[in-house]
Parts: sequence; C-alpha cells; structure tokens
Amino acid sequence: MNLIAFYVFALLIVASAITVITNRNPVASAVALAFNLVAIAAVFMLLDAQFIGLLQVIVYAGAIMVLILFVIMLLNLREEARAHPAGTFQRVLGPLATLVFAIVLGRAVYASAPSSFPEAAAGFGTAGSVGKELFTTFYYPFEAISLLLIVSMVGAVLLAKKKLS
Repeated sequence: MNLIAFYVFALLIVASAITVITNRNPVASAVALAFNLVAIAAVFMLLDAQFIGLLQVIVYAGAIMVLILFVIMLLNLREEARAHPAGTFQRVLGPLATLVFAIVLGRAVYASAPSSFPEAAAGFGTAGSVGKELFTTFYYPFEAISLLLIVSMVGAVLLAKKKLS
C-alpha cells in the first residue's frame, strides 16, 4: 500500500514540477510549486519522517512561498514576459529535451524500482536527529543557504526599487 501511495505522490510531484516550469503565469507557477512542496511532504510522511514532513509544509510551503509570492507581486513580471517572448528554437528544443529526459529517467526508475521500502533507522525523522545533523554535519551549508536566500530577497527589492525610480 505504501509503495502505491509513493508512486501516486511521485507522479503528482513530477506533474506539478512540470507545471512550474511550463506555466507562463508566475502566480500559477508559484501555486504549482506550493503543491509540489506539499506532495514532497507527503512522501516524507510515508517514510515515517513526520517531523521533516511538517517542517516541509511549515517552512517551504508556508513561509518561503509567501516570500516568493511577495517578490513576484513586487516585481510585476508581466512586462518582462511580453518584452522577451520565446523563440522557435526554444519552443522546439524545450519539449524535445524534456521528452528525452523523461524517457531516460523513466527507464532508470523502472530498472531500479524497489519492491518495498527498507526499514528506517531508530530515531529517523525525529526532531532530535534532525537537530543533531543540522547543527553538526550540515551547519555551514545551512547557514550558506540562509545567507543566499537573504541576498536574493534584498536583490529583488533593489531591482524593484530601481524600476520605480
């Protein structure tokens, strides 16, 4: 039963990710991204990592998506989309490359598909194990990503202010 649910959620993740990159409306793309993040949280729940799944919903589908939507509304991307329409080369090569990638990925998943999930280690997905790994092994990458997010938001605000002036 878990394996079937996993494949359903995996299909939803892939479909929403394709919607994110193919939709020309930035707000609809952001909503598809939020759906994608919630589906990823469901996969964490299937793996008995409830804490990580809840963090996925609270942090990414909640806070980060609010920031992304704020930046989208602040920048008014409709003018940019009209100024740079996609060329014929992009319209042909994009779907073709996507199809080739989907075939290769599908064959790899089919060839290595497990019959069931392996047993999780003791304490997997708990707040203690996540905190221990986050503040020991992954401390510097975590801080680098948080700094990158702050710099990107400041850059977006500065770009928006430059257009207003």
